[in-house]
Formats: sequence, structure tokens, C-alpha cells
Amino acid sequence: MPPGTARYWSWLFAAAEARAPLLGIYALGAEWQALMDPATELSVAHLKLAWWQEEMHRLKHGSAVHPISVYLAALPRAATVDFTPLSAAVTAAAAQLSGAPLERGSDLEPQSRALWGGPMALASQLAGEVRDETDLRNCTSALAAADYLSKSIRDYRREARAGRVPFAIDELLAAGVDNDDLATDPPPPRLQSYLDGLRKRAALYFETSAKMLPRAQRARYRHLLVLAALGQAHLNSRALAPGRRRLKDMLLAWTTARRAH
Repeated sequence: MPPGTARYWSWLFAAAEARAPLLGIYALGAEWQALMDPATELSVAHLKLAWWQEEMHRLKHGSAVHPISVYLAALPRAATVDFTPLSAAVTAAAAQLSGAPLERGSDLEPQSRALWGGPMALASQLAGEVRDETDLRNCTSALAAADYLSKSIRDYRREARAGRVPFAIDELLAAGVDNDDLATDPPPPRLQSYLDGLRKRAALYFETSAKMLPRAQRARYRHLLVLAALGQAHLNSRALAPGRRRLKDMLLAWTTARRAH
């Protein structure tokens, strides 16, 4: 968690019992995101993700070997939770790495839920007994979809140049966007219009995720509210000097966490 990132602030202002589980889940996410980066050699990434799939099986059955997995297994509530969402996340990461695009826009939520929503819900389960799993699952699913769209909007050009298409094929066809458009800088008008629509969808997902948590649970899960607030703020924000961006994000994270009480 590099200081100043959204996940860093969500961890810093999280409830005390959530910080240790978040650290482990975020560490795993960082490992897998690095392997999915277009700069990572494809065969190496596939090999390592296959190893991680085996490691998640070991974690589930009490024989983990990687330091992050061992850390998660040692958390007080580890014996009471099902680590299957982490295996699903590795499987989803491998599918995305293979270059297989989303066929339909309706595939977005299941894909993003597997990549990030499930692990985030698991972090909350590791933090303590979940009072309403449906509310938590709905919140993390919406947050995961928003996160997926945000990253796709930001990184689509790098992904396209690596032979990957992060957007749904049926939506690109309907918008008249082709492969050459995805590698063009600046984006042509038809692609820009599509990206603008995605930003609105991402903003709605961020807003929805925050509304999914009943007021009585907001203090406990305020790290999710911080992620949603920062994600929404970053969608259309203009470029700022690093120091100023960090200050604005810190203030927004702090006020969001404080209001959750």
C-alpha cells in the first residue's frame, strides 16, 4: 500500500479490527495486480498465477506457505471464514490475463465481483462477525464494479497495446469503437463519448456502494466508504501536484470516516 493511495487511506482510517485483515487482502491484491500489469511478461504471469491458485487451495486447507497467506491464516477469525473468494479472484485474474474480453456488459459485475468484491467482503468477515451479509455483499460488489471501470478507463490504452480489451465487446460494437480507436491518443469522439458514459456508470456504482451500508454498520465498514468517496472523487478530477493530491485525499478520507460514526 504505497502511502497516498486510496487503499492506504482506507486502511489508515479503518476500524481497528479491520486493519489487520485489510493489510493481508490488500497485499494479495497488490501481488496479483502486478502480475496482470501489461509490463509483466505473459508466461511468467501465468506461471505465478497458477502457483497462487495452488497457494489459495493450501490456505483454505490450513497449509499455506507464502508469508501473506500465513499472515491471513494466523488472524483470529481465520478458522471461521471460507477463503474460496480468494481462489475465485486468482481464476478471474488469469482469465483477464489471457486476453479473453467481456462479451457482454452484463458480464462486468460477475467478473469484477470475483476479482475484487469477494476478497473485500472476506476482509470484513475476517474483521469480525458480519451482521448482514447481503448488505456487505451488495456494497463490495458495487465497489468492485466501480473500481474495475475506473481502472479500465485509466489504463485501457496500455491494455489495448498489450492485446487486451477491458471493455465489453457488445458495448464497443454498439458505440462504433474498433481496436484501432483503443490505441489512439487522444481518443476519437466516438470512443470519448463511450468513456464519458463509463465514468457516469462508475460514479453511480461508487454512490450505490456507499448507500448499500445501513447507518448502523457504517462505522464498522468505514474503509469501504473511504474507498467509494476517493474513487468517485478521482473519476473526473484534474491533475494535481502529488503533494496537493495527497492532502485533498487525506482530508476526504478523514471526513468520510468521521461521518461514518
